[in-house]
Amino acid sequence: MMNQLPDRRIHGGPNGGAAVRWDFSTNANAVGPCPLVVDALKNLDARAYPDPASARVRHALADLHGVAYERIVVAASGSEAIARITAWVARDGGQSFWAPAHAYGDYRHFSNQWHLTEVEHPEDAELVWWCDPASPTGEMERGRQALSASLPGRVSVLDCAYAPLRLDGEPVPSAQMDKVWQLWSPNKALGQTGVRGAYVIAPEGAEAMAERLSALAPSWPLGVHGEAMLLQWTRPEVQAWVEASKATLRDWRELLLQHLNMAGWTCLPTNTHFLCAMPLRPVNGESAAMAGFRLRDATSFGLPGYWRLSAQPEEAVTALYRWLIGAKAARGCEA
Repeated sequence: MMNQLPDRRIHGGPNGGAAVRWDFSTNANAVGPCPLVVDALKNLDARAYPDPASARVRHALADLHGVAYERIVVAASGSEAIARITAWVARDGGQSFWAPAHAYGDYRHFSNQWHLTEVEHPEDAELVWWCDPASPTGEMERGRQALSASLPGRVSVLDCAYAPLRLDGEPVPSAQMDKVWQLWSPNKALGQTGVRGAYVIAPEGAEAMAERLSALAPSWPLGVHGEAMLLQWTRPEVQAWVEASKATLRDWRELLLQHLNMAGWTCLPTNTHFLCAMPLRPVNGESAAMAGFRLRDATSFGLPGYWRLSAQPEEAVTALYRWLIGAKAARGCEA
């Protein structure tokens, strides 16, 4: 029996299930893992505690983004940062939140745990979540113009998990980025989601608030592997590897779109390497897993009938297409 989280949060990846040959369910960069990061992780000495202040990491990240050191807050993961930000807002008296209709489930999960009320419009919320490009669709955030709003008493967070993997469209302007809390989790772009580590960039002038957010962290939020990954992330060579990987991801995305269309699926627009698509007839996730494929059911994102799939190598896409056509033919024979 699959070991599920007690609250039954749903994610891509194994989630306690058996391994599969082809995993389309996560948004990790399938060109990876980045070999430079792999090399850096090989010979780490985990016998000693890491720096509890993560000073070296914070200075390197500040230099990468061209911001003050005091604006950088490290986190154990993107999800840990979401949990901590929500707790911080609720502790300071926040009572409401807003998140996109189709979004990562942890935004709502932690807001519900802290009894925040979901409101219909972001301008009415004390905690606002954005993601650009968005998950699960991969599109540019339709409400990105609201990111420029900087009203007193509001914490507006831009989840940048997929910004390094944007394949089309323009990034959020830096003038808007400086007005919001930016959440970065590079392990997806590096193709190493098993290594945990993330960081938050506070808005310009919010250094004191960043210190309060840091104070809510446990001691040593980053282990040596997370430290190493984030330090590698700041290297020009690693940034160049991510940028170069996007050419391959574009080719793989086009191949995936072609094969899904040939199999009769309806694909939603995307600006990154993953997308949502609806099959002509329902697909059984357990049957797909038994055949060696893992797909991400988008029902929990508010898109029943759709599946989220990420760009994968040609061998994987071809195998998936053959299975889809075979399953379709089998259903036709049964009919």
